[in-house]
Amino acid sequence: MPLPHISMREGKPDVYRQAILDSLYRAMREALNVPEGDEFMTISELSPANFRCGNAYGVDRSEDAVLIQITVFASRTTEQKKALYRRIADLLGESPGIRPEDVFINVLDAPAENWSVGHGVAQFA
Repeated sequence: MPLPHISMREGKPDVYRQAILDSLYRAMREALNVPEGDEFMTISELSPANFRCGNAYGVDRSEDAVLIQITVFASRTTEQKKALYRRIADLLGESPGIRPEDVFINVLDAPAENWSVGHGVAQFA
């Protein structure tokens, strides 16, 4: 049950944003074995005054940079996370055409009891 949130600069068309969501979902299905229909994702578009990405760590980022933060069950292995990072960068490169340098990913591990997916019940605790 991943819960991704994407932050990016405003101004991209709907089809571009939908391609990000589609590619991210596909990457999670392939790398993390996410079940079909597990599509809880959000995108926040920010004005240039409210979005900044530097070129730290030897990565030359452009104005098309996206920040992706994914909260997952604390059961994912390092290998799964590495595969996810690679697959996200590859698929976002294919559609909507984001350079790998512009894909910044952060995965947060959360215990299963920290999740309620409806009805006010801790389904995974």
